[in-house]
Amino acid sequence: MEIREFIADIILIIIMVVSTLVLVLRLWQDLTIAVAATLMMLSLGGLFLSMSAKIRHLDSSVIARERTMRVNLEEISNMMSKKYENTVAHLDEIVQDLSRRMYR
Repeated sequence: MEIREFIADIILIIIMVVSTLVLVLRLWQDLTIAVAATLMMLSLGGLFLSMSAKIRHLDSSVIARERTMRVNLEEISNMMSKKYENTVAHLDEIVQDLSRRMYR
């Protein structure tokens, strides 16, 4: 996967981390809490990125399976059509043979 696909997610994570850092430093004015909250937001953002990557992977695999199923269904349809045509041709031959026998 390319980094271009995740640029929007990365920007949102950076904004989330910076806003958390500013908010915690502003409210409590404690560096330990601010660092802990920032790490928590970074891990949450990493989780979002991980989930996004997994969803994209699942989406691509579903598309590939759908494409495979479509090709298989077309092949089955063609095979069934040929069998149907062969059966109809065989039945036509039998009917013609029987009609010739009846008119003799």
